[in-house]
Amino acid sequence: MLSMMLITALVNAEANALVDGPVETVAEGFQFTEGPVWTPDEGLLFSDIPADTIYRADESVFRRPSGKSNGLTLDREGRLIACEHWNRRVTRTEPDGSITVLADAYEGKKFNSPNDVVVRSDGSIFFTDPPYGLEGREAELDFSGVYIIRQEGEVELLTDAYSHPNGLAFSPDERMLYIGDSHNGFIDVYDVAEDGTLSNQRRFCDVPVPDGMKVDEDGRLWTTSSDGIQVFDPDGERVELIEFPHPPANCAFGDEDSKTLYVTARSGVYKVRTTVVGIRP
Repeated sequence: MLSMMLITALVNAEANALVDGPVETVAEGFQFTEGPVWTPDEGLLFSDIPADTIYRADESVFRRPSGKSNGLTLDREGRLIACEHWNRRVTRTEPDGSITVLADAYEGKKFNSPNDVVVRSDGSIFFTDPPYGLEGREAELDFSGVYIIRQEGEVELLTDAYSHPNGLAFSPDERMLYIGDSHNGFIDVYDVAEDGTLSNQRRFCDVPVPDGMKVDEDGRLWTTSSDGIQVFDPDGERVELIEFPHPPANCAFGDEDSKTLYVTARSGVYKVRTTVVGIRP
């Protein structure tokens, strides 16, 4: 009976596995990789913060200087949105390569260092602004905020409840927003109103050093942590831990079927095939 139970458990675990194959190396030899995003035209793009460069997967340069970009995403037109944490601004790369500044200050004071960013389907942009990129420069704001850039260009503070807000991600229906605090080791979730305002703050899970995060079509949250990629079901229960050669900083689903998870981790970029479909910009 015990043997039958063990066999059944193993079969069920294999059937429910969220990854399909080993972790593979995409590229190595960088300084500190971040902000992976899959794009229709360029394939994978990612930031190397100290190198002040956005790279393609083949290690060719997409943009340099990048303002020491961190988080990257796409808007509804497929244009690259970047958190430039050295330049303390959020920008958009136009089709001709020119750079449009979307926001660089709140109430006349420069941001700390925009870190990670998501775009809602209505075109509004949500981003976090911790102090990591100040690097000895004086902060003009006495808090670390989470902001929205509305379609009209207005910048509004959504919450200043965190010391180091970092990764963020929407639920598949965009009715909830996850926000991680890397310094304090947890992820909260909020309800999101149609106008973008946040309410009903509650603890979703505890994670050692959460950073970038994404969701899949079934509502599971995939978050980086000090020990790998942790995956949580919509109720906040951990269902998977995927280990990598180095502690991951961010992740993104990619490839044509959106069933490859790309992970930036210190000096390298890695990937692993998944059995589920991830949500990408």
